[in-house]
Amino acid sequence: MGETPVHFRNLSYLRETLDVWYASDPQVFVAANLFIYYVPGDRLKHVSPDLFVVRGVPKDKPRKKYLLWEEGKGPDLVVELTSAGTCDEDLDKKWLYRDILGVREYVLFDPYAEYLDPAPQGVLLQAGHDVPMPMVSGLLVSEVLGLHFEADSEDLRLYDPAAAQWLRTPPEEREFAAQMAAKLDQTMADKARLEQELAELRQRLTDTGGSEARQV
Repeated sequence: MGETPVHFRNLSYLRETLDVWYASDPQVFVAANLFIYYVPGDRLKHVSPDLFVVRGVPKDKPRKKYLLWEEGKGPDLVVELTSAGTCDEDLDKKWLYRDILGVREYVLFDPYAEYLDPAPQGVLLQAGHDVPMPMVSGLLVSEVLGLHFEADSEDLRLYDPAAAQWLRTPPEEREFAAQMAAKLDQTMADKARLEQELAELRQRLTDTGGSEARQV
């Protein structure tokens, strides 16, 4: 669980946003605070990233934990919501993510900006040497996701460069859905009103035609 309400909110929003982003892709698994075991038979050899994304494994497979030797690969992306109190531990995990789990991208986000500047920072984990994740216009580029990361005050947001827009957070998604529902309701009401007006017009034309016929 996130250590503060801000950490928890970030974790929840990122997880839900990525679930929506990959809703149509059955071969992308997104998880938060799920134990990853990496040595068969050794229950002590595990790690629990705040959030991770694995491409190429089925999302609908029932899992209570992630067993590296059964899944066949480790996460492609790991995000840790860090703080001054956890920074040493989060930085120490880098070798495990790189050398044992085979993680490609490691993102750290410090929502209170206590020790990271800029608050979101990312590393491409490579054998021999690590390099910073690329930045474009101040946004952290994730090749794994095809998205960009950026801090919005205390929140880590995701940006879709192809659509040139931010991915909606869960509250924004709910507001958007409510707006679409309201527009649909208005459209249906307008349609019903127009159909009623058309029916009344046809009736008046019919009544007028009958009256003229009787006069003749």
